[in-house]
Amino acid sequence: MQRILLTGATGLVGGHLLRLLINEPRITAIAAPTRRPLDDVAGVFNPHDPQLTDALAQVTEPVDTVFCCLGTTRREAGSKEAFIHADFTLVVDTAIAGLRLGAKQMLVVSAMGANARSPFFYNRVKGEMENALIAQEWPSLTIARPSMLLGDRQKTRVNESLLAPLFRFLPGNWKSIRAQDVALALLTLAFSPDNRGVQIIRSAQLSAIAAERMFAK
Repeated sequence: MQRILLTGATGLVGGHLLRLLINEPRITAIAAPTRRPLDDVAGVFNPHDPQLTDALAQVTEPVDTVFCCLGTTRREAGSKEAFIHADFTLVVDTAIAGLRLGAKQMLVVSAMGANARSPFFYNRVKGEMENALIAQEWPSLTIARPSMLLGDRQKTRVNESLLAPLFRFLPGNWKSIRAQDVALALLTLAFSPDNRGVQIIRSAQLSAIAAERMFAK
C-alpha cells in the first residue's frame, strides 16, 4: 500500500496521473499541493498556495512515493528566471519535501533532450534538475524523458500545436506520446519490484510500458 505526494496535478500529465491514483486500490492517501485549487476531488488532500513551496510545507503526514509532473516552457513562464523556478527549483523543493516526509521513491517527468551540458537552455535546465535529484541519493529515482506530449491543455502551446503532426510520424524516442500514457507508465513503474536506484526511462519505453499495462487489462 502506498501513500503519495504529487506535484503538478493541474498539468497535462499530472491531471491524468491524479485520476489514475484516485482509482488505484493500492494507494491509501494522496497529497496534491498545488498553486491553484483543484476542482472538487474527493479523498485528495489539496493544500494550495500561489507559492507552491508554502503549499508543500502544509503536507505533514508521511508518504512513500513522490510523483513530480511539474513543467512549463520559457514562453509560458515569461522569463528564464521564472522557468528555472518552475522546472528546477520547485521540482527540487518537491523532492526535499518528499524526503522530509519519509519517501523512499521518486518519479519525475523530465524531457527527452535533458542534458546539463546542452547548449540549449531548456534542455540544460532539465539536465541540471535531474542531476540535483540524483545527488539526493534516492533509494529509487525514476526519470521519465517523454517526447512531445499529446493531449488537451488548458492553454494551447503554439509551437507544439504546429509540430505535433510531424512528431506523430517520427521514429523511436522522437515519436510524440500521449500524456495519459506517460501517466500510466509512471504508475506502473511505481509498483515495479525492479524499480531500484536511478532509472532513466525514455519515450519509446514509456509508450511500451503503457501499452503493456493496457493490454494486461
